[in-house]
Amino acid sequence: MLEDTSFAIHPDKENKISNTEFQDIGDFISYKREEKGVTILTESGEFKVLFYREDIVRFFINFFGDPQLGKSPAIISSPIDAEFFLDEQHDVLRISTAALNIAINKFPIRIKVSDSKGRLLVNESEKGMGYKRRTKEVICFKEMDERDHFYGFGEKTGFLNKRGEKLFMWNSDVYAPHNPETDPLYQSVPYFMTLRDGHAHGLFFNNTFKSTFDLRTEQTAYSFSAEGGQMDYFIMAGPAPKEVLEQYTYLTGRMPIPPKWAIGYHQSRYSYESEKEVRELANTFLEKAIPLDVIYLDIHYMDEYRVFTFDKNRFPNPQKLVQDLKDKGIRIVPIVDPGVKEDPEYYVYQEGIIEDHFCKYLEGNIYFGDVWPGNSAFPDFTDSKVRKWWGIKHKFYSDLGIEGIWNDMNEPAVFNDTKTMDNKVMHRNDGDPKTHRELHNLYGLYMGEATYTGMKEQLNGKRPFLLTRAGYSGVQRYAAVWTGDNRSFWEHLQMSLPMVMNLGLSGIPFSGPDVGGFAHDSNGELLARWTQVGALTPYFRNHSALGFLRQEPWSFGEKYEKIIKKYIELRYKWLPHLYNLFAEASQKGLPIMRPLMMEFPSDKNTYNISDQFMIGDNVICAPILQPSQTHRSIYLPKGRWVDYWTDEILEGDKYHLIEADLDTLPLFIKTGTFIVHGEVKQSTNIQDKKLVLHYYLEAGKHSDFSLYDDDGSSFKYEKGEFLLKTFHAVCSSKQISLKVNTSGKYKPDWSQIELMIYGAQEDLSLIVNGEEKTAQKRNGEIKSFVL
Repeated sequence: MLEDTSFAIHPDKENKISNTEFQDIGDFISYKREEKGVTILTESGEFKVLFYREDIVRFFINFFGDPQLGKSPAIISSPIDAEFFLDEQHDVLRISTAALNIAINKFPIRIKVSDSKGRLLVNESEKGMGYKRRTKEVICFKEMDERDHFYGFGEKTGFLNKRGEKLFMWNSDVYAPHNPETDPLYQSVPYFMTLRDGHAHGLFFNNTFKSTFDLRTEQTAYSFSAEGGQMDYFIMAGPAPKEVLEQYTYLTGRMPIPPKWAIGYHQSRYSYESEKEVRELANTFLEKAIPLDVIYLDIHYMDEYRVFTFDKNRFPNPQKLVQDLKDKGIRIVPIVDPGVKEDPEYYVYQEGIIEDHFCKYLEGNIYFGDVWPGNSAFPDFTDSKVRKWWGIKHKFYSDLGIEGIWNDMNEPAVFNDTKTMDNKVMHRNDGDPKTHRELHNLYGLYMGEATYTGMKEQLNGKRPFLLTRAGYSGVQRYAAVWTGDNRSFWEHLQMSLPMVMNLGLSGIPFSGPDVGGFAHDSNGELLARWTQVGALTPYFRNHSALGFLRQEPWSFGEKYEKIIKKYIELRYKWLPHLYNLFAEASQKGLPIMRPLMMEFPSDKNTYNISDQFMIGDNVICAPILQPSQTHRSIYLPKGRWVDYWTDEILEGDKYHLIEADLDTLPLFIKTGTFIVHGEVKQSTNIQDKKLVLHYYLEAGKHSDFSLYDDDGSSFKYEKGEFLLKTFHAVCSSKQISLKVNTSGKYKPDWSQIELMIYGAQEDLSLIVNGEEKTAQKRNGEIKSFVL
């Protein structure tokens, strides 16, 4: 027995040092001004204050050694030589830029950050920051005002506002259940936005260890902590939610504009198991004239789940299949997991062993884990040499004509009790070895970088598409994100709205759930209502699992097929408008699908709305989210809003009870704004010949709209080959003066823009760039003009 050995006098048995004993950062000793900020010597070591812009500041300290500025894969920006004012007093050190005022109390060190107008952003509570001696956990406490509302945190279930939650960052494979309390999931984004009295600021915790954001335990303080590493965080000044997101994505990057086909309708199943089944599926879409851009191949396309292979019996000629479907406007996107089957006769495994690409323990033995192929090795994506190798391997797919890849199981997921790789695995990390415990959350991000970069190099100027399950801050630079293995429950449809909105608020604009639900049995009404939402969700894919009812658009009979087809067609009608918003996301980091609080931060009624969303800054969608429901309450913010279907005008700053039968998705357009539509088509391979610009008139209001377009497939837009049309309307009750300017080198296929004006009086005239236009047609208060 252990009590009969020296274990009987193990020091921990005395419990003289508690596992939770907290060591404060301590007192100020001295400081040194530097070009990019200030270094403060404290009782716990060097504490650095660095500026990345006048409105973005970084604070960090390594309690266990010298501070490591290092290169974070999440951050693409660098500190700048900022202009800042420094003032030392007996008990406080003040540092200020044009946008931020930082007061560092000396005894002990406590940090207070305000904006240039003196508005408090963050203030450390009495507990301040520090670490736990035994566990080396780092933790920081901030005051929490009763008016604070919290958003972001990446992929989280539950309501939009995360106040009162305790959230964890540890990428995890979660097949079931997905409940409001299920946490963590597949993505880790240790960033959030605080909204207080209409003003917002952001905080990014730059630490890759498993971390915790505790907004629950205390009423007047919140904390963020990690199981190791540095205390390292950024504060972004805002003050508007859009500005916070611009600041955060300045740090972590913005998405490239996706190929147009990637924002069409996608059809998937786990799995379409043969070439014959895939061809039949594509032909059914074509015969029924239901638009489709993508069919996915899940794991059954592979030879015993070996990545970079096709099963020759099930898929005898994948290149011909890919080309035949592409000729019909349909792309094939195959799944690629990180696990490489242990098989000495398998060329990918051979290369990985010979060229030393796989994850290893410190002692040099390869880590193996059980996944779909059985015993498997895992590429060490933290090493740039391995990322390069993995990217080159995708030539297997690009040579077949494939332009998009689906990364799954990349948390990484392993079939064991911990659901992932052994924490003791040592990643090479480009010469700075770290344990998997520290770099786990980066695995999916690094795999995404390897995949996207490799495909981009092989597609000869075409834009690749990548879908990923796992990721970290910055994943938006490489991939779209879907919300994983949801279920065919109405509750999961409800939950998908705040999940996608918070992903958008976390810098990941290209996201969406599996429409209809992945597991469990869907039904016609649920699929119809979910497809209505999916039509305006940035990423639009129907996906379902083996063993459950099929849920292709026609699966539940003609009644539901007709409605589902209507909304897939609506997606294609709205594509020019959505593409505009994707272009804006690439430039400013703004989401396509937005919570109302982002556009109306001063309206407290919007702070907790989780069952409505906006498309851009002027469209509100209020879907039906419960079975057998044809009425619901909606909130419309200040202004006047036009029912998209009936043209009825509703006053804002109030709630309305609206009716929406099964084939109606409630949509409302703000007056004084524009939306743009294209034509219904079978796929994005078919170009619009005409665009329709809808203007919802509001007399006395000036209105602006920008219409962006490019070839939708290449990166030529980065060299000026795009089209940008700007519209500026000055309205009175009898006249609209419209100024139209055009810039850019791109010549679109469409040659005509029809302007539809809603709310037009009989004698309304339109003057475009000084020239009066004649109405082409009229229907009540709607007038049509050709521009």
